[in-house]
Formats: sequence, structure tokens, C-alpha cells
Amino acid sequence: MATPTQPLVGGLVELPRPFVSRYGVPTITHVDTAVFRRRYFTHCLDCTFCHDECCQYGVDVDLYHFERIMQHAGELEKYTGIPRARWFTKRLEVDPDVPGGGSRRTRVVKGRCVFLNRSGRGCLLHGYCMERGIDHHELKSLVDCLFPLTYYDDTLSVADEVEDNSLICLDTGPSVYRGGRVELAYYFGDEFVAALDEVEALVLRGA
Repeated sequence: MATPTQPLVGGLVELPRPFVSRYGVPTITHVDTAVFRRRYFTHCLDCTFCHDECCQYGVDVDLYHFERIMQHAGELEKYTGIPRARWFTKRLEVDPDVPGGGSRRTRVVKGRCVFLNRSGRGCLLHGYCMERGIDHHELKSLVDCLFPLTYYDDTLSVADEVEDNSLICLDTGPSVYRGGRVELAYYFGDEFVAALDEVEALVLRGA
């Protein structure tokens, strides 16, 4: 594998080649070195202090996963106790860089995502998948599973909540990259994380 380019202006590193997700989009060509330096609690359900604050804005669900959620709508209504008409806002965001070519945002109810498990912890979509033996990637959107990793244009980066220091569990665990490494391998492949591992090694030794 080619050695990654040295860090560029703004803390970006060019990867040895473009990496395309399993859905055909997005394509990642660069990584922001902040993903290797910033840290967060990572093990969400073990957290005793955040009160699910990261769920306060809802989440963008790409249309690929929106369609799959709706295929399970009847059973999900029974599982969640929430009618499907209350799950998403009406606005459709068109974006060719997300799976399905656009996204819908989950509604926020009483300050938290509609799919938050309010009688326990965690995501009702995730819980539904676990109870039925469904891979959670089938129903949960790419940006949801990657958080607090994200991508902007062609760059793997940290989410806004990390950038502006508003994520409550910052600086308390592994790096943002290490926390999301398994998910990155699922979406972009083992060669992608191998390339990122090389960049990580350069960054951590002060390259």
C-alpha cells in the first residue's frame, strides 16, 4: 500500500487512493487528523453522566435506510409504540453524497430523538434490530453509526459537536477514530482502515 501523503494545511492528509463506501457514496480521499487526536467516552450505554444528550438534535437518515425502516414500519410501530407519521420531519434533503441521494431527519420530541428509548437507554431502532437478529446496519443510517465521526465532501472528519466542544463526553476515552474504526471497516473496507492506521501512526509520532 502506498504511504499516505504528509499532513496538509489545515490538518488534512490525503489517502493513497479514493475509498468508496459499500453504497457507492460517499467517497473519501482525505482524513482530518483531528479524528486521531480528539477523544470521547465511546461506550455509550456504560455512560452515567450524559443523559443521552447526543440525541437532542435527532439524526439524518439517508434515503437508503429510510426505505428499509419503512419496510419494517408495522413491526416498528408495535415495538416503539410510536406511529410512523411521527418518526420523521417532512423536509427532504437532496444530497448526492449520501446513500439513496438524500435524507430525512428524525423528529425531536421533548428534547430528544423520537427513537430514543425513554424507558431505558439507547436507540429503539438498534434495540429492535438486536431483538430480531437483524444487523443494525440494515436500519440505522451511515452518519448515525459513525457518530461522532462524519464526512464533509470527500474528507473523513469529526462531527460538529466535537469541533465546537459541545459533545459532553469529550476527552474521556479512546480517539474518535478508534471508537469508530469497526464501523469504518464495515462501510469502507479493511484496506481503508489499514490506510487510516498508517496515518494515525504518523500523526501520533508527531509527523
